[in-house]
Amino acid sequence: MPRFAANLTMMYNEHAFLDRFAAAAHDGFDAVEYLFPYDHPAAEVKARLEENGLAQALFNAPPGDWAAGERGLAALPGREDEFRRGIDKALDYARVLGNRKLHVMAGIVASEDTRAQQRELYLKHLDYAAQAARGEGITILIEPINTRDMPGYLLNRQDDAHAICAEIGAANLQVQFDCYHCQIMEGDLAVKLKRDIARIGHIQVAGVPERHEPDSGEINYPWLFSLIDELGYTGWIGCEYWPRAKASDGLGWIRPYMKPR
Repeated sequence: MPRFAANLTMMYNEHAFLDRFAAAAHDGFDAVEYLFPYDHPAAEVKARLEENGLAQALFNAPPGDWAAGERGLAALPGREDEFRRGIDKALDYARVLGNRKLHVMAGIVASEDTRAQQRELYLKHLDYAAQAARGEGITILIEPINTRDMPGYLLNRQDDAHAICAEIGAANLQVQFDCYHCQIMEGDLAVKLKRDIARIGHIQVAGVPERHEPDSGEINYPWLFSLIDELGYTGWIGCEYWPRAKASDGLGWIRPYMKPR
């Protein structure tokens, strides 16, 4: 039976961020994820988790200046010190929140002329992050992201992500399989899941192409959820989508998979 985590960056936006934990728990979620917790003290976020009986499934390391269009620091030359401080900060939060999965974003490629140099730096920084996280029992995740939503992002394909993990060779470095991004860039989701499941550390879902609830569009999610179960995946599946209206009103698709709380 798949286990779902509400993405509080995208869902329940009718509530202030810290109030979204209670809203997700009220709707039957047992876990949450989000992009970044850093606007709030870790202890305050932890309190909301505990008050609502929620597990922390995933969040991202600091991405640089998100408002200015930065989408990660790991592949940005000249930002090495900031990247390392960001990993330290993320691990501090993870310790408090009980989080065991940390997504490290690559960043935007400055130009095709710099791609190889930036990729080399990306691998160096991923090795650093994996070593820093290993003693904490934390897995570092990398995620291929589609070029339509995030033009210029360094990592776009599943095979490239898995090749990077193999090259670095860290046991606690895995791939975040976002069905939405993968369908847009590559398709053939089932074949990729079967091929790569041993190194997939987290899965996310959304409808394609609009990125709403996964109950419409071109992906047959009920069939895919059965396949994911057959493949033995037992981790959380993040609901990283923009609800068509209020999040609570669009959860009919998930009810067959929810246990009463």
